[in-house]
Amino acid sequence: MKVLLTLIERLIAQQKTAFTRGLALSFLVLAMGAALLGLSGWFVTAAAVAGVTGLGLGFDFFQPSAGVRGLALGRAVARYGERVLTHDATLRALADLRLALMDGVSRRPHEDQAKLRGAEALNRITSDVDALDGLLLRLALPFLAGGMVQLSALLMLWWLEGLPIGLAVFAIYLIGGGGGLIWVARAARSDARAAETALQAIRSHALELMRGRADLAVAGALRSQSAQILAQIDAEAIARRNLEALDRRVGAVISATAALAGAAALAIGGQMAAAGQITPARAAIGLFVALALAESLMLLRRGMAEIGRMQEAGARVLDLSDTPARPDATTQPLPVPDAPLLRAKGLSFTRPGAQAPVFEGLNFDLHPGETLFLTGPSGAGKSTALAVLAGLLAPSAGTLAMCGVAMAQWPEADLRAHLTMVAQRSQLIGGMVAENLALALPQGKLLPEDEARAALHAVDLDEVIEARGGFAALLGEGGAGLSGGQAKRLALARAALRRPEILLLDEPTEGLDAPTAAATLAGLRRLLPDSGIIIVSHRNHDLAFASREIALK
Repeated sequence: MKVLLTLIERLIAQQKTAFTRGLALSFLVLAMGAALLGLSGWFVTAAAVAGVTGLGLGFDFFQPSAGVRGLALGRAVARYGERVLTHDATLRALADLRLALMDGVSRRPHEDQAKLRGAEALNRITSDVDALDGLLLRLALPFLAGGMVQLSALLMLWWLEGLPIGLAVFAIYLIGGGGGLIWVARAARSDARAAETALQAIRSHALELMRGRADLAVAGALRSQSAQILAQIDAEAIARRNLEALDRRVGAVISATAALAGAAALAIGGQMAAAGQITPARAAIGLFVALALAESLMLLRRGMAEIGRMQEAGARVLDLSDTPARPDATTQPLPVPDAPLLRAKGLSFTRPGAQAPVFEGLNFDLHPGETLFLTGPSGAGKSTALAVLAGLLAPSAGTLAMCGVAMAQWPEADLRAHLTMVAQRSQLIGGMVAENLALALPQGKLLPEDEARAALHAVDLDEVIEARGGFAALLGEGGAGLSGGQAKRLALARAALRRPEILLLDEPTEGLDAPTAAATLAGLRRLLPDSGIIIVSHRNHDLAFASREIALK
């Protein structure tokens, strides 16, 4: 429960006012429901007693009926306001949670981030955030509002009828209703986990089927892959049916609890009415209020059934979002005049637990205007070396300095102002071309269109973008709408907009034909004449643009 309490506190922190208003309206809805039924029961009973005793002519029918209408209309208005406020606040809180999650992922080690880019990991993260959308609406708010209305009912019944009736109704709901909700939370855990596991398998296998259906068909595995998906669909359906059956059973438990509380209130109230302590009409209030209080537990049924799923999802989300900040330098570094842009001496990197280094003995000086070509066979660690040079991974041995200052002494913001890396798989977002380019700029800064056009022209992409509608051209998720080579060049243009002193490029011409690749590399050098560029590429013709070649060991 500590995980869920921590998440609830964080979700509410940024939306306190909206959630406070939503909680007040949630309580008001439940309280008006109980008051409406209690007043109606009193009204009917009092009117019947007045008719039997011959006092009907003197009975005031107008004020109680006005109260009933007022409570009914007020409940409807309060329900509408509660839905608007709580749903709006929940969506905003989840947006804040997603930002915190992405911020935590960005602080993860480089290799951990690479693992989180896989389809299975992304599906899990998405599903975990989706699971938490009910944490406030179906658990926290109903629990708080229900508890408040139960205590209020205890006090009101004590005032109107007497302490025995209030205590009896409160105790029955506490034991019967509370016990039923705790039971469903425990009983639903295994089925909720099974349903979630099956759903993840369906997403993963369906994605594999869509992406590789041609290869699967050639290999004769299309039918078996489809059968696996159908089996997981059946497993998910069985788990969902079990959860629905459990939901019906806990609904029956709550209904029985309400009936028992109503019977107890009626029995005690009848005895008090017979003794002349209260009127028969007042005795009816306890019965109807006890029946109305069932709503405060019914709202919690689904939330308690999903509490196990929420807890597991919340633990994973907190683990990612609570990633400790990377250690940062405490002093402002002063670049050394005439020092190389980047200097590596005896640089090597070994993964934790590995016996042999990924690469070792890397030595070079990178000066303004130079282009270094990093070579080596497949698996030699060229991409890992770029991550070390970019400050994303700490070297296992050797020294690395930028502008004469050790890499570890550069604060993150200053480091990124000097150095930019374009990974082999650069990401684009769904939206306008201008929005993709603006990711290279400080937050809030407008895109300088002249510089953006120059960057697009440098990578031979300006005519393509202009034909699609210019900067306002819309791209789909992940840059859908552009070919692989065009998406790569848009990422290169985005990096060039930063005008970095050091530019690290991992397979920058992948997916490009030879003339386009040559035009792209030549355009980048014209746009950034004084920048030091390090290129990792398996294409030998890219070597023509390098000042010198360095082979990894």
